[in-house]
Amino acid sequence: MRRLLQKLDFPEMKFSLFFMGFEKAEDIPAERAKRTEWTFGRKATLELTHNWGTENDPEFKYHNGNSEPRGFGHIGVMVPNVEEACKRFEDLGVKFVKRLQDGKMKNIAFIQDPDGYWIEILNNKNVTGSC
Repeated sequence: MRRLLQKLDFPEMKFSLFFMGFEKAEDIPAERAKRTEWTFGRKATLELTHNWGTENDPEFKYHNGNSEPRGFGHIGVMVPNVEEACKRFEDLGVKFVKRLQDGKMKNIAFIQDPDGYWIEILNNKNVTGSC
């Protein structure tokens, strides 16, 4: 199950870090120091940064890396069944950049988060088979 593993606030620098992963709730330590050590010992963790106040600034935006100057353009998420994942995204009204049937690569899709950042959706079996 996906979970917020830990949230760390840095008031002096006005930002928070959110660490997310797929863990059972009962495996997450309650005591803060143990939880921090445990969080950073996971095999896979997604870290998200929230810069305080940016949500209230209509002029604030990040460069997403998909337009000039190009940079890191997306993150990728491996799923056990890319067709089922895309069906779920479709049902939820998620915006697609590239559907499975589009283009030459029929085994990956790209969706957008609410801020327009790209997320690649791919099947973990396809990745291991091509290496």
